[in-house]
Amino acid sequence: MNLEKIKNAKTKIIGKKIEYFKEIESTHLYAKRIAENENNDGKLLLAEVQTGGIGTKGRSWYTGYGKNIAATIILHPKCKVDKLDNLTTKIAEKIRDAIYELYGYKLEIKKPNDLMFKGKKICGILTEIHTQGERIKYLLISFGFNVNEDKFPDETKDIATSLKKETGKEFTREEIVDKIIEKLEEIEL
Repeated sequence: MNLEKIKNAKTKIIGKKIEYFKEIESTHLYAKRIAENENNDGKLLLAEVQTGGIGTKGRSWYTGYGKNIAATIILHPKCKVDKLDNLTTKIAEKIRDAIYELYGYKLEIKKPNDLMFKGKKICGILTEIHTQGERIKYLLISFGFNVNEDKFPDETKDIATSLKKETGKEFTREEIVDKIIEKLEEIEL
C-alpha cells in the first residue's frame, strides 16, 4: 500500500499520521493500547492482513492479504458524549457516499454497522468510545472493507462480497482509503 498517497488525502487530521502493518492481530486491539496518547489524534492504522480481526459482538473479521482494507482511526474529540449518538450510522453513510462518489455504486446500510452490496456484506464498522464522566478520552473507528477479495472462507462465502467479486474489476485501495477518510472528517465531533 502506498502510504504517501494516503498522507496526501485532503484531510486536516485523519491520516496525517499512519502506522502500517504487514500483519497484525487486529488494528482495533492495537489502537486500544495506544489511543490515550493525545499525539495519536487522527492516526490511521492500516494492515495488509489481520490474524484476529474483530467485528461486532465478538465476531471475527476476515482480511485477505493485500486485497482489502483493514483500518482503525484514533480520535480525541472535544465534544460531549451525546454528540456521538448514531455515530456508527453516520460513519456508514460517509463510507457509502465515498464509494458512490468514486464509482457510482450504491451500497445499502444495514443498521447500525454494516454496508451491503447486492445483498451481501462488503464492509463492517466497529466504533468504540472511552469516556471519563462526560469527557471523551478517545474514540476508535475501525472498518474492514472488501475491495479485491475473490475467495472468502467457507463460513462467509455466501454472505460476504467485494467490489471485485461483484464487478470483475480491480480497485486501488489507496483511492478508497483517501475518499473514506476525507468523508469521515466531514462528521462534526
